[in-house]
Amino acid sequence: MSSDIVIRAHSISKGFESYERPADRLKRSMFALLARVTPIPTLRSVFMRCSRECVRTFWALKGLDFEIARGETVGIIGRNGSGKSTLLQVICGTLAPTEGEVRIDGRIAALLELGSGFDVEYTGRENIYLNAQLHGLTRQQIDERYDEIVAFADIGDFIDQPVKTYSSGMFVRLAFAVIAHVDADILVVDEALAVGDAFFTQKCMRFLRSFQQHGTVLFVSHDSSAVRSLCNRVIWLDRGGMREMGVPKDVCTHYFEAFYKQGQSKGDPSTGRDEANVDAQAQRIAALSTTVQTADQRQLFPRDPGAATAVQAAFGVDPHALPPERVSPLIESVQLSNEHGSAIHWVVGGEHVLLRIITRRPAANAAAVIAFFVKDRLGQPLFGDDTVLANTDLVEASSDALVAEFVFEMPILPPGDYAFTALVGTGSNARPTVLDCLHDALIIKSESPSVATGLVGIPMTNVALFILEANEAA
Repeated sequence: MSSDIVIRAHSISKGFESYERPADRLKRSMFALLARVTPIPTLRSVFMRCSRECVRTFWALKGLDFEIARGETVGIIGRNGSGKSTLLQVICGTLAPTEGEVRIDGRIAALLELGSGFDVEYTGRENIYLNAQLHGLTRQQIDERYDEIVAFADIGDFIDQPVKTYSSGMFVRLAFAVIAHVDADILVVDEALAVGDAFFTQKCMRFLRSFQQHGTVLFVSHDSSAVRSLCNRVIWLDRGGMREMGVPKDVCTHYFEAFYKQGQSKGDPSTGRDEANVDAQAQRIAALSTTVQTADQRQLFPRDPGAATAVQAAFGVDPHALPPERVSPLIESVQLSNEHGSAIHWVVGGEHVLLRIITRRPAANAAAVIAFFVKDRLGQPLFGDDTVLANTDLVEASSDALVAEFVFEMPILPPGDYAFTALVGTGSNARPTVLDCLHDALIIKSESPSVATGLVGIPMTNVALFILEANEAA
């Protein structure tokens, strides 16, 4: 295998046997036994044919061929039952393919089914050692990383309780904490991030962004925005076969077009829909998808470290390259309040708000730069600003405390949780040096009743519809 290819799948097929009646299982066993012991070739072939006729084979995967290079993030999409989870299990080695082969170059860490690899009778502590050893770590390596794993999981005293007492969110916390510390080359994630609170999801996304810089990721999700945001390529599975593989925005658009067409009755007079109307609606979906995808994560925040981004241009740093942990804490408080001074924890869009960041001065007689940006649940920065043009008169000030205030109107955000990240540093407008970064300083919830097109919506001052009279048109 080439050193640049870490996963190579050749003609993978996976079949599962089923029987129409319980007696068919016994018949097949008998015919198979007779085929093995009979010395007559003609009878042997008859018994083998009868044995095959007793069983029905459901093909979950059919003839898949693909290669995944080192450092790629590949998404896998498809409807329920299309073979996504089966493919991941074959790649991870928990299922053997019926036909074909998979060749892997590197250590795989997988987060598949909820709690997979855990013994529910063991405590969280015992499962850390069990699961980490399954991923190839020695006892000594686990001892060295145990405190970091526990801190990442952040489940408190439950670490010494049996796993069967855990909630689904605690399961995922512990499982993700283990795979984040096993030095994997390939990370496989199957819908695991759908469970968990906003703070833990943001922590996982920071780990994934960091892992993408050197590792390979296989990501299964029904969330198309997550697939577009994280992935370089997408594989679309349909009934066990590969329907399409290519650029995320193209494959996702084609997937939703097909999904829409399958949900419509083509040419059915009773529904009032015809082929032309269905095609027109599908084209409209494609056009809207293209509009939304102009804000694609890979375009706004490319992985080229030298490329400029919206937040990077303002503060001089790549948001995805910020350190996950605080090195020298300077930021003391971050508060979002409304025009009456009350703290805000949820928004609908259009609110006049004030974001206040209080921090200690990085150094005497140094121009401090304070900034913030807002991320969605996938860790994708949406908007932000800094104080580069507002701090020229503070260099000679003697106070050790600084306050930055940002006044703005909240955009209309799609319903969900959003995190504020605060930063402080020193330097020039060209490239300030980040000294402290407080991830998830605030978590707010959007409950907007409006429909936002794209990543954010614009609060409208007025929306009106008029009839233009003939004399006005003239």
